[in-house]
Amino acid sequence: MFHDLHPFFSEHRVLLAPMAGVTDEAFRTLCAEQGARLCYTEMVSSKALSFANQKTRGLLALAPGEDLVAVQLFGHEPETMARQAAWVEEELGDHLAYLDVNMGCPARKIASKGDGSALMRSPALAAEIVQAVNEAARGPVTVKFRRGWAEGDETCVEFAQLMERAGASAVTVHGRYAQQFYRGRADWGAIRRVVEAVSVPVIGNGDVASGADAVRMREETGCAAVMIGRAAEGNPWVFAEANAALAGAPAPLPPSPYERVACARRHARLLAAREQRSVVRMRKHAMWYTTGFPRAAEVRGKFTHCSTVEEFDEVFDEVLAHVREYEQWQRDHGYDVPWEAPAGA
Repeated sequence: MFHDLHPFFSEHRVLLAPMAGVTDEAFRTLCAEQGARLCYTEMVSSKALSFANQKTRGLLALAPGEDLVAVQLFGHEPETMARQAAWVEEELGDHLAYLDVNMGCPARKIASKGDGSALMRSPALAAEIVQAVNEAARGPVTVKFRRGWAEGDETCVEFAQLMERAGASAVTVHGRYAQQFYRGRADWGAIRRVVEAVSVPVIGNGDVASGADAVRMREETGCAAVMIGRAAEGNPWVFAEANAALAGAPAPLPPSPYERVACARRHARLLAAREQRSVVRMRKHAMWYTTGFPRAAEVRGKFTHCSTVEEFDEVFDEVLAHVREYEQWQRDHGYDVPWEAPAGA
């Protein structure tokens, strides 16, 4: 069944990309608050869902107040994908914006099993999967893929056309080849070529790290929406910046170190509320939040040993002590501190 998603993306122009081990409900909460118009879950294995794996089913948990989410499924068995797509729709009901089929993940442990970006090497099977999921699902089905599989062999245009014929209501194109992983720069020209070749909305993905990038991608490609991934790690404020830029509004002030740490502390507590052992996920997030801080390398290694909110708080306290030392050094040498420390900091 075809669904016209053009009106949807006229309102949902800035999206949080699906990222394994990152886009859980805690992170989605923070990104949505900063303006991510739609957030994707972590990618979900259709095979694991078919075995009723509780850990995998947990990836579908919604955050408090999360009204709408996109779920990304991966797998290479059309029947399994179709059955689990129908199950996800039943579970999430009106909270599900649409189902997305992952055909872009380049990770070896995914592609080596024939999933993710490996499906770009088997376009007939890829089309069969999309057709099966589309027939099983009541709502829209979209597909996310890359410029092509092998470096130098661009197949995204033909692949997008095939996905559209198979029933995809929208496609997302990452401007790198699968074999590139995240090396080099994303080629936005590939996204533009897909936009020109299909009638369904195209979401642009790859190297959007600022409001200016979001505007430039829209202008250069004509994409319906912009998807932000790695640039949001430790920086949910990028969505506020992107929305302001796309609206032609002044850019919001960048967060101060105090605001970044306050957000990181809250992030840790959201993870702990989800499940205490989930707090270990905060280790990588804490490093992202404190990138570029004074004496960061000296302190950030301590995050790898944190397992509780209290332990993270101790390291964050140390991080802010170094920030205050640096602020004093700036004042002593006649420099202006570009932010205002909160009272009692």
